[in-house]
Amino acid sequence: VSPRVARAPLTLCPPLPLQYVPVKGDHVIGIVTAKAGDVFRLDVGGSEPASLSYLAFEGATKRNRPNVQVGDLIYGQFVVANKDMEPEMVCIDSSGKSSGMGIIGQDGFLFKVSLGLIRKLLAPKCEIIQELSQLYPFELVLGMNGRIWVKAKTVQQTLIIVNILEACEYMTAEQRKQALAKLSGN
Repeated sequence: VSPRVARAPLTLCPPLPLQYVPVKGDHVIGIVTAKAGDVFRLDVGGSEPASLSYLAFEGATKRNRPNVQVGDLIYGQFVVANKDMEPEMVCIDSSGKSSGMGIIGQDGFLFKVSLGLIRKLLAPKCEIIQELSQLYPFELVLGMNGRIWVKAKTVQQTLIIVNILEACEYMTAEQRKQALAKLSGN
């Protein structure tokens, strides 16, 4: 006769979201996958592609179309995002200005991080970005869909920034400061 072992009841944790769910007003980085007439299709990391009209760029008209190619990276904002309709993006704000949105430069590095890390990086006065900016000058585009585009002066500096940003999710503030101090030679 074997002794009885008390077991704790099994509890299931809710699953972590595996892909981004578009939200109206979110700024995201999309990848142009197709041109279909007057509309571009973009992969935004969600369950379906988003659409972007060629008129949704600053200064765009029927005669003055933006030069968007398949494979281009686009930083834009959702104006339509609900479960019953295809997500729709624009690259202009309510006053018709680009406000930093549009086609992202060709040379740079695009990578994906968790949605939790993106929220941390987008917080006002984010220490991680302030500390990184002391290391090298760089350009950074953060999308709420977990995509980050970064470009520094050299490929090596770009990759160092990418590696630090990816590692930040698992580092304490002290570990991050030590790693940056080693890189800066202090």
